[in-house]
Amino acid sequence: MCAPPWQVPGRSGEELRTDTPSRYAVTLPGVPGRHNPLEVVVVHATDEVTADGTTVYADKAGTFRVEINGETARPLAEPTGQGRPTCLHATPLP
Repeated sequence: MCAPPWQVPGRSGEELRTDTPSRYAVTLPGVPGRHNPLEVVVVHATDEVTADGTTVYADKAGTFRVEINGETARPLAEPTGQGRPTCLHATPLP
C-alpha cells in the first residue's frame, strides 16, 4: 500500500507536505448505458480529515466529499445508483 501524499517516507509522524494542492477537478462518469457526458466537480481542501488522517475535499456546497491520494479520489459517502464508481480521477488545479 502506498503512503498517503502528506506523509514523508521513513517517518512515523503525519507531516504535511507544502506542495499538496488545495483544490482538484474530480471527473465523474456519466450513468452507464445512457451516453451522458462526463461531469467535472471542483473540490477544495477542508479542515476535516478522515480517520487515517487524509484531508477531506468537498465541493462548494459541501455535499460531494472525497479523500484524494495521488490522482485518485474516493467518495466518502456511498455512491447512489447501480454501477456508480468508487474510484475517480482527480487532477490538481493551480
